[in-house]
Amino acid sequence: MYSFTFERPQTLRQAVNLLSKNADAKLLAGGHTLLPTMKLRLANPPVLIDMSRIEGLTGIELTGRAVTIGALTRHNDVHTSPVVQQALPVLAKLAGLIGDPAVRHMGTIGGSVANNDPNADYPAACLGLGATIITNKRRIKADDFFTGMFSTVLEPSEIITKVIFPLPKKAAYQKFRNQASRFALVGVFVAKRGSDIRVAVTGAGSNGVFRVKSFEEALAKRFSPKSLEGLTIPADGDCLRGLHAALERAADDGGKRQRSEPGRERGRLGLAPSIQRDTRRPSGQHMTGRRGEPVPDQQNRCHAFRL
Repeated sequence: MYSFTFERPQTLRQAVNLLSKNADAKLLAGGHTLLPTMKLRLANPPVLIDMSRIEGLTGIELTGRAVTIGALTRHNDVHTSPVVQQALPVLAKLAGLIGDPAVRHMGTIGGSVANNDPNADYPAACLGLGATIITNKRRIKADDFFTGMFSTVLEPSEIITKVIFPLPKKAAYQKFRNQASRFALVGVFVAKRGSDIRVAVTGAGSNGVFRVKSFEEALAKRFSPKSLEGLTIPADGDCLRGLHAALERAADDGGKRQRSEPGRERGRLGLAPSIQRDTRRPSGQHMTGRRGEPVPDQQNRCHAFRL
């Protein structure tokens, strides 16, 4: 990890001023993506601004037909909140699927939404429910907020203060997760609110979370699983396609290697031994290579994992 200056403002105004004075500063609102990236020296922010002491950015409130959640509210607080469990149970369930207890007790909803990790859960909830993201400057619809992988419309000195989720008539979220990190390899959020049908997918897009218009149109005609029979999402540009292609190349290279080295033991599933599970390393360290280097072929931000 490179050296940096640590700041701990007491008010939102102080945090905004620090951001304005330090163009490359980063906000710390949980840090479960930022800190590991810094430890691997893949990020080098000169200033870290800890948001944990700022009052007024936590809490959960039911106002009319919407649930408002403060940006620094922890995942576990969303998961265990009686308000969320009763008014928006799908969001309580989603929060309980994030990471492990350590992650859920430190990570925040605002940090997750602002980071827009392509394998995160909250962006799918925001897009699927048609949430509104509130900052110190403006109100932003979720459809306009997420612009690409790890990219949003947030300006340099703009900070999320709360997220407003309208209450749907029906909603559900399911994900196929990485067993070690619990990241969503693929997650699908479906919601119905009046005539507004939304289907948001996380983990599978080369540009992060996205809506599936063809699914939404089919469900608008008849809100039933049978309406989706035979429908598919094109694989072109898909993050998972990039991962599958990498594994196919590795398998092909492994086969060629075995033919040239007949005495060498063949890898499981026919894949090159270099991408097998390293049993000497704890399974939790699935995001690094044998000597701590980042796993190859992560340009699509798919979490490469050993088989």
